Amino acid sequence: MRHVIALDVGGTGMKAALVAEDGTLLHQARRPTGRERGAQAVVTAILDFAADLREHGRAEYGQGAVAAGVVVPGIVDAAAGIAVYAANLGWKDLPLRDLLSERLDGLPVALNHDVRAGGLAEGRIGAGNGADRFLFLPLGTGIAGAIGIEGRIEAGAHGYAGEIGHIVVRPGGRECGCGQRGCLEAYASAGAISRTWAAASGDPAADAAACARAVEAGDLAAIEVWREAIDALADGLVTGLTLLDPRMLVIGGGLAEAGDTLFGPLRAAVEARITFQKLPLIVPAALGDTAGCLGAGLLAWDLISVEVSA
Repeated sequence: MRHVIALDVGGTGMKAALVAEDGTLLHQARRPTGRERGAQAVVTAILDFAADLREHGRAEYGQGAVAAGVVVPGIVDAAAGIAVYAANLGWKDLPLRDLLSERLDGLPVALNHDVRAGGLAEGRIGAGNGADRFLFLPLGTGIAGAIGIEGRIEAGAHGYAGEIGHIVVRPGGRECGCGQRGCLEAYASAGAISRTWAAASGDPAADAAACARAVEAGDLAAIEVWREAIDALADGLVTGLTLLDPRMLVIGGGLAEAGDTLFGPLRAAVEARITFQKLPLIVPAALGDTAGCLGAGLLAWDLISVEVSA
C-alpha cells in the first residue's frame, strides 16, 4: 500500500505515523524528543525515527514510503527546508529537509511549521472542513495560530503569519518569552493559566486542567483566574477576527479539553466585544493531538502530487 512518513516533532515528544493517500493513519508511534541531550541528539532522534518508520512500512506493506513530511515548532523556512530557530529544541538554521532526505536515500521531504500543519489537517479533514476562511488556534504551553484560506494555510511573507499569541492584549503587562510585555500567550495559554492557578491555589503542581475542574466545582479563586484568561483570549480573538474576518474559529490544544467550561464563556465574551464584525462559528478542533502528524502526512502527499503534475 502506498504511504508516506509523517513526523510531528514537539518540545518533549515526537508523534509519527505512516499515512495512506486518503489520510488513514496506517501505523502510529511515539518517542521522546530527548532535548535534554542537546540539539544534535534531537536531530539524530528524528532521523532514526524516520528510518525506522521506513523499515516498518517495507516490512508491513511490502514497500517503502513514497515521501516524508516533518513539522517542527519555532521559525521555519518551508521553501528552503530550513528549521530556522526553535528555542526549546536548541537548533538554529538547521537544514532538516536535506538531512532527512539524505537519511532516507533521497526520498522527497516536506518541512513545515507544526501549527500550520495542524491547521491544514483541521481545514481539510477536521473541524474546518468546508470553511473557506478559518483561524486555527491551539491553546497549549503557548499560543500560535494558522490562517486557513481556500484550502491552504497562509504562511506570510516571512513565514511568521498566524502568531496571534504575540498580539499585545495587556500593554505593559506580564513579560512574554518573545521579549514583549502583555502578550495574549502570557495570559490565556494553558501554560499561563497553570502558572497563575498554581500561585493562586498554593499548589505548585496545579495546572490548567486542575483550574478548569475547580471552576466547575465553583471555586471562586479559580473562577477569577479563568475569567482573566477568557477575557484576554476574547480580546485577542476579536483583534484576529477584525483583521482576518474568518468564517470559523477552530480552538484546539490541551485547553480545549475543558469543553463547555471554556467554550461557553468564550463565545459569550467574543460576542460581547464585537460591534460591526461578523461573529464566526467558534468550535473545538476535531483531530486532537494527531492534527500535526496528519498535517505532515498531507504535506508529504502534496509534495508527491506537485512532482507528478510537474
